[in-house]
Amino acid sequence: MSTRLSGKTALVTGATSNIGRAIAARFAAEGAFVAVSGRDAARGAAVVDAITRAGGRATFIAADLDGTAATSHDLADRATEALGQVDVLVNNAAVVTVAGTPETDEAALDAAWAVNVKAPFFLVARLAPAMAARGGGAIINLSSWMARTGTAIVPAYTASKGAIDVLTRNWAAEFGPAGVRVNAISPGVVREDPSRPDPGAAAMLGTPYGQILRPDAIAAAAVYLASDEAAGVHGTSLDVDGGRNTVAVFAGR
Repeated sequence: MSTRLSGKTALVTGATSNIGRAIAARFAAEGAFVAVSGRDAARGAAVVDAITRAGGRATFIAADLDGTAATSHDLADRATEALGQVDVLVNNAAVVTVAGTPETDEAALDAAWAVNVKAPFFLVARLAPAMAARGGGAIINLSSWMARTGTAIVPAYTASKGAIDVLTRNWAAEFGPAGVRVNAISPGVVREDPSRPDPGAAAMLGTPYGQILRPDAIAAAAVYLASDEAAGVHGTSLDVDGGRNTVAVFAGR
């Protein structure tokens, strides 16, 4: 086991699958004590079991983040009790509504905003002041490459991730002077099994990477942002998108 996060504690939301699970496992492998949070107790137990069998420390905390302050505050308080304190918060849980604007009803829009924006907002509101009082901590928000590139298929989701980008900068300004580093990661298309046919694969064509990303790529970036190596990094969104937002690779060039 590595020790880049030795002695740190971390709460990872949406940690029972894909990106969240990879982050939780990688954090534990780097020495952190991790609170794995999600809705499904069976999947959560499986993640904790895999971590402990690999020699790490983890606990599962069930939470169905509905965007209310009460639910987020309750998760924050239970994580603080279980871990002793929360040094790193990873806001990963998200709802993706695949529908155009006319097809997105009020309930779908409200759900995206509740889970993707309000839940992180109230988690930060509960946990960041304690981090600031201790003189340090790290908050990592999961954004998306689509927050800066117009798409026609997920307007509710992309709007919520655009809000997360803005909040990342706001929170960096608000809590950074007290030693709390707030940053985001903007993944490209990520799947646990890149070989599986996926309509999102087309989005990675014409990029330097040229293929779907694995969750481990996002987890590696999260470890960096959570570690002391990123001491001077505040208010940024780290693109781990295979170059999707910045580079165009043309066939035959």
